[in-house]
Amino acid sequence: MTDAGKAWFAMKVFQNKVFEIESYMQAKDIETYFPVRYEEKTVGGEKKTVRKPVITSLIFFRTFSENLTEIEQDLNSKVALYRYRKSRQVAVIPDREMEIFKMVTSVGNNNWDYVDAAAMSFRPEDRVRVIDGEFKGAEGYIKRIKGNRRLVVAIEGVVAVATAYIPSCYLERV
Repeated sequence: MTDAGKAWFAMKVFQNKVFEIESYMQAKDIETYFPVRYEEKTVGGEKKTVRKPVITSLIFFRTFSENLTEIEQDLNSKVALYRYRKSRQVAVIPDREMEIFKMVTSVGNNNWDYVDAAAMSFRPEDRVRVIDGEFKGAEGYIKRIKGNRRLVVAIEGVVAVATAYIPSCYLERV
């Protein structure tokens, strides 16, 4: 089967079992993504680099919509699929939104913060694109957070992340 027809979805993961869910998805050959940070730990006198999920209750995955029922049944009490509030249909994440989100959250220095998507409110005229710097190509909304103007990249109804301060000269209106 080709990738045509696959879409991105998100699920809330209960009890910090992101890695367990990732293993399940890998066994089914399903692409996953969740933002991680790498930390140095000393285990038994030996230094090791470990992956830590930045948002312990969220995982994105890309599959065919026909697979959702099986996934939901297999992971019954461990996850809940994100759904649109009004229709209760499973939320489909556009590829472009996911690409931008992945780009911003995988920048090497983790120069961004998780923010509550439900608390964010935007006006359409606030939409911008970053034209230079480490977030070049990212699109989102400008929002003042903790006194600084920051770029917020949101996956509607699921999650939002805010970058570090981006100079105005690096931004253009979309």
